[in-house]
Amino acid sequence: MAREIVYTGFITLDGVVDSPGGTVEGHPGGGWVFDTEFVPEAYSLKGEELGDTTALMFGRRSYQAFASVWPASEDHAAYKDLPKYVVSETLTDDVLVDGWGPTTILRSTADVAALKEQDGGTIFIHGSAELGRRLGGAGLIDRYNLLMFPFLLGAGKRAFDLTEPGRTSLHLRDCAAYSNGVVKLVYDVVR
Repeated sequence: MAREIVYTGFITLDGVVDSPGGTVEGHPGGGWVFDTEFVPEAYSLKGEELGDTTALMFGRRSYQAFASVWPASEDHAAYKDLPKYVVSETLTDDVLVDGWGPTTILRSTADVAALKEQDGGTIFIHGSAELGRRLGGAGLIDRYNLLMFPFLLGAGKRAFDLTEPGRTSLHLRDCAAYSNGVVKLVYDVVR
């Protein structure tokens, strides 16, 4: 049975995923997640994902950012021993983090497609906007788990490629709105 690939992330109303944690990440409007009132139930999707996750996939930049924090993070302890896949043409084995589960470097979209056809469970992509756009465009994303925040940033890294004409049909699996303005949107890609 083919593996499912899920893109999960924080997104603004205008589709920007850039710098949710702060301006240090590069966007002058960054930090919008922490500028939103904390309502625990608005983040329940992240807890639900833990039960489905059998592996994590990152682009190079997101891997390097998360690998510097997540291995020692109590909030991400459940991910520590899971297999990791990093899609990069340039990353080398010598920069992979020890003690954070087995990590495999995939060099191309074709490598991801081959992995998807193997047996195994669901692979989640956290962050990695460029990778998500590329795999979505190649028809390799099966589901989008999004927490949409009530901000318009106008510019920045986007979750979806808006430059190429085309159409991807989605089926709403789950949704909820929370008192802080965050909206949970879970969509299956219709094939």
